[in-house]
Amino acid sequence: MEALVLLILFFALSLVGAYLRSPSVKGARGERRVNSILDRQLPSREYKVFHDITLPTSRGPTQIDHIVVSRYGIFVVETKNYTGWIFGDARSRQWTQVIYGKKTRFQNPLRQNFKHRKAIETFLTLSPQHVHSVIVFVGDAKFKTDLPANVTRLSGLCPHILSYRELLLGTSRVRAIATMLSDYKEGRELRQSPALTVIPAEPICPKCGERMVLREARRGKNVGSKFWGCPQFPRCRGVRVISADGNQRKLEKP
Repeated sequence: MEALVLLILFFALSLVGAYLRSPSVKGARGERRVNSILDRQLPSREYKVFHDITLPTSRGPTQIDHIVVSRYGIFVVETKNYTGWIFGDARSRQWTQVIYGKKTRFQNPLRQNFKHRKAIETFLTLSPQHVHSVIVFVGDAKFKTDLPANVTRLSGLCPHILSYRELLLGTSRVRAIATMLSDYKEGRELRQSPALTVIPAEPICPKCGERMVLREARRGKNVGSKFWGCPQFPRCRGVRVISADGNQRKLEKP
């Protein structure tokens, strides 16, 4: 009887171990660790973080592990929970994991995340320069080949995101994108924001070359209307107005 109990216990523990080692469980465990890091280390006033969002595409739905929304762009983060040695490069279709002498091939995560980037661009009507791809490896993986800067270990994830300092999106556009993603994730009816559908990407200041920010006229005959203003104001008074059709032109007398 005791031998039978030990045998049942052995098989039960084996099943539990196999379950914990399964790719889906390892992936979910890795995503939770990334969730925690992003939520704790990115300033909430500047970065809005979304986890586990499935977006529609022309080839069916695609699941995105993490999306970080900021004025410095949209970061699409793909999590990989691997141990052992990792070999790969940006162009290869597959990368290789080596652990205890055993080689296992897996899809190049840069290619995988490229599809996620395109889904974000389409869903949010953004241009490619506004969307950044980041691959983060969770676990004891060691890179044995030179990989692009956007492929990082967990400890380097937030420093990599925080290294982007060029302003690409205005505050109102960031707010509109965050609202749209939140509504979509919560299953609420989507309300397309004018900041996404009418107002174009931030232009360059015609006077000093800085990336402009979206503002609203507070007085005068144009009160309430949107316009692009230079972030260096009042040192620089470059302005571009936005017409009713969403086009922009230089304001001759700022």
